Amino acid sequence: MEARASARYLRGSAQKARLVIDMIRGKNVNQALAILQFTNKRAADGIE
Repeated sequence: MEARASARYLRGSAQKARLVIDMIRGKNVNQALAILQFTNKRAADGIE
């Protein structure tokens, strides 16, 4: 199963968000949410 989401007008740069997105790409939903919860990056809040 594949999930896809898009967001517009988030604060912060695309490059910084891409760092967080690359960490969770390919993971299942539970693993991705756990990574986002404990990631010390501001971009993780908008992605979560």
